[in-house]
Amino acid sequence: MHVSVRAPIVTAGLLVSGASLAQTASPLTPTTTPPYPTKAVRLIVPFAPGGTNDILGRIVADKLSERLGQTFVVDNRAGANSVLGSEIVARASPDGYTLLIVSARLAVNPSISRSLSYDTERDFAPVGLVGGGPYLMVVHPAVPAKTVKEFIAWVKSRPGQVNYASVGTGSPPHLAAELLRITAGIDMQHIPYKGGSAVLPDLMAGRVSMFFGSIATLQPHVQAGKLRAIAVTTTQRASAMPELPTFIESGLAGYDVNGWYGLLAPGKTPRAIVNRLNQELRQVLADPDTQGRFAANGMDPAPGTAEEFAALIRSEIAKRAKVVRAAGIKPE
Repeated sequence: MHVSVRAPIVTAGLLVSGASLAQTASPLTPTTTPPYPTKAVRLIVPFAPGGTNDILGRIVADKLSERLGQTFVVDNRAGANSVLGSEIVARASPDGYTLLIVSARLAVNPSISRSLSYDTERDFAPVGLVGGGPYLMVVHPAVPAKTVKEFIAWVKSRPGQVNYASVGTGSPPHLAAELLRITAGIDMQHIPYKGGSAVLPDLMAGRVSMFFGSIATLQPHVQAGKLRAIAVTTTQRASAMPELPTFIESGLAGYDVNGWYGLLAPGKTPRAIVNRLNQELRQVLADPDTQGRFAANGMDPAPGTAEEFAALIRSEIAKRAKVVRAAGIKPE
């Protein structure tokens, strides 16, 4: 599953011409384009405060406020695995005053939700990719494995007896663990939790053995010796923990999972507004202060065009669906 933020996000063959996921925007002639923005902009974060989605959203909101001279108000609307907040934006007026900061969960939901009230490929206008980074695989220190190869051998020696935690069924970290299970041919038991804060006490107590999560969340516990880091999920090593190998380096050819984040507007948002937001977002992501704040959270900025982000979403929906099917995850 390849989504690199260090190299170009998508290949030329994935780019779409002129249109985005939702016909990215309706064209407006220069004479009919209104000034934008002339009032506060609402930025929906479809998760609770404190997570990476929220942190990156607030950084972007602060920087866009500075550049555009209008307040970008972060509005956390958690619920239904990001579906609640996404619905709000899908139904909002396509005028650029209601936006959505999304995670890779956007590409998973079509495969694991029996009925979405919106069409992911029609009801949003991609503005641009914001950033991305690897998930970190960690184990409890009692696990007698320091490498991916050793972990796989340990699990194979006790099939069906090793438990791993996730932040919820169908979450991107859950799919990262399932891709490991499928690729390595190992038998593990999935224990879903409601968020990372619920996982950590059980993980550090040894009640579950393994977990995939963000570097920002897990690195302090690794440094304190409460968890052991094994590998990162992207094709390149993480700048925040360069000593850790990738899964590909560890012998799992083709293993690549990226936790990405991006900015969406409602479908049919005028092209002129999408272009303005994309231009400003790219300037924000080039700001050294933004880059430093992203790095502190284990993320890399990933500037690009609206069309590139649209192509990435399409590609990711298809890739995540394959993992969901292979893992036998049933839609809810």
